[in-house]
Amino acid sequence: MLHRITSLVGRNNSILSAMAESTTIRAAATEPRIIGFDVERSIVTTRRWATILLSLLCASSVVVSGALTFGAESISLTDVAGTMWRVFHDGWTAMESGEPRAIILLHVRLPRVLLAFMVGACLAAVGVALQALLRNPLADPYVLGISSGAALGAALAMLFGVGVTAMAVSSLPLFAFIGGLLSIAIVYRIAVSYGHLPIHTLLLAGVVLNAIFSALIMFITSIMDPNRSFGMMSWLMGTLLAPDYPVLGALALYVGVGTAVLASQSSALNILTLGEESARSLGVSVERLKKMIFVTAALLTGAVVSVSGLIGFVGMVIPHAVRLLVGPDHRLLLPASALVGGMFLVIADALARTLLAPSEIPVGVVTALAGGPIFLYLLSRRKGGLAS
Repeated sequence: MLHRITSLVGRNNSILSAMAESTTIRAAATEPRIIGFDVERSIVTTRRWATILLSLLCASSVVVSGALTFGAESISLTDVAGTMWRVFHDGWTAMESGEPRAIILLHVRLPRVLLAFMVGACLAAVGVALQALLRNPLADPYVLGISSGAALGAALAMLFGVGVTAMAVSSLPLFAFIGGLLSIAIVYRIAVSYGHLPIHTLLLAGVVLNAIFSALIMFITSIMDPNRSFGMMSWLMGTLLAPDYPVLGALALYVGVGTAVLASQSSALNILTLGEESARSLGVSVERLKKMIFVTAALLTGAVVSVSGLIGFVGMVIPHAVRLLVGPDHRLLLPASALVGGMFLVIADALARTLLAPSEIPVGVVTALAGGPIFLYLLSRRKGGLAS
């Protein structure tokens, strides 16, 4: 198995080195891109891949364990370790313990922290795929309108009572998936022109579609029952509430399948970074890849929006930051971004529920305050690059 992985890595490194040389030769005749291949950092060995991901897995364990101690009720790491050991040793019967701290930890805090990690990992992975597909680090499911389309689909499901039926676990993500898929299809059709995809047109189309969908969501909220509309407004600001474990399991299935699909296309995304014509000449079915990425992005975004609401900028900020640290090879960039995205949202949620405890700040507010300035910085850099 290790020999097979080593041979695959070596073959992909050869392709990446050739692409890097090709990019250098064509650099004087083409427009500079923010996303490009660095010759040294594009080489990913098996040892480097395993070292980085194992380090991030260890860091994720530390962040998740630490987040379990934060909240209105302080729980020490010793109590967390003791409770988790009882669950491991005695099974789920330990969850019926009458201890207040054990109830808070197992029924409220643990599912919420796991939800935050999965949502952050999912949004970051989708951001990596969209940025590779569009060859620009400003791409993000929130900026492109996918999140608002998914939110509109989920809002319509709630309006017609789908969200409170016995099938809510599977139906809400389905409606959100349809909304996200419709959104990205509209944005793409508006922006594409003679086979090219101008980034400024894409961003403008995403912003306009966001505004339209937000207005429709506000209209749906205004005709709802006041009690339900208050919950809808809180959900739209991005709120991570502790789900039941069956809901968490269903979301894990969505995220696992979708992320695996994206990871399977890492080598194709590497080649696509050079441009569609170069990718076609190297044997990549570009149109098939576009459809697969767009559908998977809509599926994953719909799944997380249905349980967490609108959480912005995770899919834009995290991939860009991780790319600066580990390089542009998507075989490493995609899983690394997923782990860092999960840690980022776990930390953001811990801040959201402790800064003004016992009151909570919507986690979408925290991510927007952190990601908004970075987005403006990247946009100004992009403008400067286009002007030069």
